[in-house]
Amino acid sequence: MSRSTPLWRTTTVRLTAFFILLFVVASIVLLALTAYQSSIVIQRQQARDIDREVEQLVRTEDTRGVRALAVAVNALARRPGAGLYYLGDDTGQLLVGNIADLPARVLSNEGFFTFNYSVDQTAPSDEQFPPHATGFAAARSVKLDSGLRLVVGRDIVERRGFAAIIFQSFGFGVVGIVILSIGAGVLTAQRVLKRIGTINATSAKIMQGNLSERVPITRRDDEFDHLATSLNEMLDRIEQLMQGLKDVTDNVAHDLKTPLTRLRNKAESALRDSATPDDMRAALETTIGESDQLIRTFNALLMIARAEAGAPSGDFTTVDISAVAADVAELYVPVAEDAGLELTTAIEPGIELRANRELVGQALVNLVENAIKYGKAPAGGGKVEVAVLRSDGNVRISVSDNGPGIPEKDRENVVKRFVRLEKSRTEAGSGLGLSLVSAVAGLHRGRLVLEDNAPGLRAGLELPL
Repeated sequence: MSRSTPLWRTTTVRLTAFFILLFVVASIVLLALTAYQSSIVIQRQQARDIDREVEQLVRTEDTRGVRALAVAVNALARRPGAGLYYLGDDTGQLLVGNIADLPARVLSNEGFFTFNYSVDQTAPSDEQFPPHATGFAAARSVKLDSGLRLVVGRDIVERRGFAAIIFQSFGFGVVGIVILSIGAGVLTAQRVLKRIGTINATSAKIMQGNLSERVPITRRDDEFDHLATSLNEMLDRIEQLMQGLKDVTDNVAHDLKTPLTRLRNKAESALRDSATPDDMRAALETTIGESDQLIRTFNALLMIARAEAGAPSGDFTTVDISAVAADVAELYVPVAEDAGLELTTAIEPGIELRANRELVGQALVNLVENAIKYGKAPAGGGKVEVAVLRSDGNVRISVSDNGPGIPEKDRENVVKRFVRLEKSRTEAGSGLGLSLVSAVAGLHRGRLVLEDNAPGLRAGLELPL
């Protein structure tokens, strides 16, 4: 396959060729019309000049007679210039003038004619037409009231030469336009294809596994730079998702390996010959507990996936967020007391918005459980507060504690799946609580805000009213 074949198949080259052809055709039509109109204008001007002279000579015959007409025609015939004049009788005999051997159709009919002519050999040598000169003329032939034939014309060889110059210039203009258009089209196509080739080369490197590659951006700030910016943002997002998927996979493998190992060990110990019925019962109870924890982990993952996909379990309805928060707080007051914490509320009543009650309630439960779990003050005891209030067109649902809090540098990471600040992972939990809260916030076009409570942490859901 030749190199030109794949090049011609590109949309850029085809569009460039189409617009070049369109421009060339339009230019040719415009130049042709200009040349034609110029020739027509000159032709019409000569015809008007001829008709004006004919009218003057006819008027001369009517007012002053045939002799004055002959004198006038003879004077005009001897005047230098491109004028052609003939005055003869009805037999075709030349009386005065500078044209000889007129065609029979000119002498026998009236009207406007074009014909080849020869200059009268008796004309003086100092005139424009030398003896035996020939040319091509346009003339008006009229029969006078006296019976004489008057022919007035102009030599149009010069006009035709001028028209030829016009059309020659037109030809050179067309060739120049074609050459310039092709050159401009080739340069444009090469530039566009070069930019597209850069994008293709970057895509090839990414497909080979180098996700850090990005499309180069120039300083032109043109549509290709805008496209490159969008592609780079998309690639950044894909790289983040791929890295997140890798982290999730690693964390799932780590978090599931431990409970599955415990399940196997308990089952193995229960099957030993020395195991008593009580040992077997304890092993089964442990197995059920570990299984429940695994089920909760997978349920949390499924709920996060549904929230991030925008497909929650249930339609959005008008929800009394104040009532939901009050119910959750009331439910966890005993749990907080058992943990040595005081749970208080600061809920503005009657706040409603369209939301998914199940997901918002689950998100609030996660925040409250985290606060109870991690919100103990270093000196003992502690306080957890659930607050709901309006703020700048939003609903802010916050849970505050006075525990150790989350360092600012870690707040961006803790919302990722399976990320836990407790590296040893000896405490119960899956690291999915804040991930679910963040997904629910995104589903409701809101956001999760983690702030310093001085001391402790204030985790808030900001949802638009």
